[in-house]
Amino acid sequence: MAQENKKKRSTHNSRMVSSPRTILQKEMVREFLAELISTYVMMVFGLGSVAHMVLGGSLGSYLSVNLSFGFGVTMGVHVAGKISGAHMNAAVTFTSCALGHMSWKKFPVYVLGQFLGSFLAAATIYCLFYTAIINYSGGHLTVTGPVATANIFATYLPDHMTLWRGFLDEVIVTGMLQLCLSAITDEENNPALQGTQALVIGILVVIIGSSLGMNSGYAINPSRDLPPRFFTFIAGWGTQVFRAKNWWWVPVVAPPLGAYLGGIIYLVFVSSTIPRKPQTLENPVEYEDHKIRTLPKTMAPQTMTSALTHVSVSPHNRPSIQPGPPLSDSIYIERF
Repeated sequence: MAQENKKKRSTHNSRMVSSPRTILQKEMVREFLAELISTYVMMVFGLGSVAHMVLGGSLGSYLSVNLSFGFGVTMGVHVAGKISGAHMNAAVTFTSCALGHMSWKKFPVYVLGQFLGSFLAAATIYCLFYTAIINYSGGHLTVTGPVATANIFATYLPDHMTLWRGFLDEVIVTGMLQLCLSAITDEENNPALQGTQALVIGILVVIIGSSLGMNSGYAINPSRDLPPRFFTFIAGWGTQVFRAKNWWWVPVVAPPLGAYLGGIIYLVFVSSTIPRKPQTLENPVEYEDHKIRTLPKTMAPQTMTSALTHVSVSPHNRPSIQPGPPLSDSIYIERF
């Protein structure tokens, strides 16, 4: 009885130990964690650079923000590219599902991982730069004004932009992002060289920020904007993070729309026009030589031997063929 109890306990313990491994080996769980960690990496580098620009004076610049977000994306792709594809962007995930590249049942898994990773990144930056934020703002966490610090974490419209111009800006910029992403990863066109995709995608983000980022801060990603905004809401900035020019919903709605339009434009005007190479045989004669019918498996080896023809060759006569004994069932062997 004692031995049986020990066996039961050991079996129970092995199940308890192996269950986390089993959970982590599930595809959905691995993809969730991959999106969480890759988005966290991207956002820590990106938000950290914005903190330097806002709080550090000469220690940060707009160029450093673009470089940090771009190469943060590169690092994120290296972290999770082989597991989930490293979307790190709910607009990209939405477009992948809408165009049939990925199942819709994965959409909430990816987006939840991205949102959680982005939220944790905002919390990390807040902890790392807390004293600098308090020193810069005088202890007042404000959304607008000369010592505003909420823009470290989320995007806000400048004075020269209206809400709907900002909406159009986000649609166009995200459409450019998705259009170029489709080209970079299209094996039928002219994709990035194997192993360089992460770097090329990072450079793409740097280019977008440097050329099109001034108007709306190029959120181009609901996962980049909404979770950090929600963090600032609960961390002390208050409801003003959602009320300022009523901008908060635009980085959530406009990027998926723009990404979908960009994907459709690429499919219609680029992908569908790429000439497809016809699948032809390199040597049809060689292929035909192998096209010989095999004997049925039910035929005995002796029967196959008796079906062979006898050939006699003499030095004075030309080769002659002597017919073999007839078979009850005729066997046909094709030779080409």
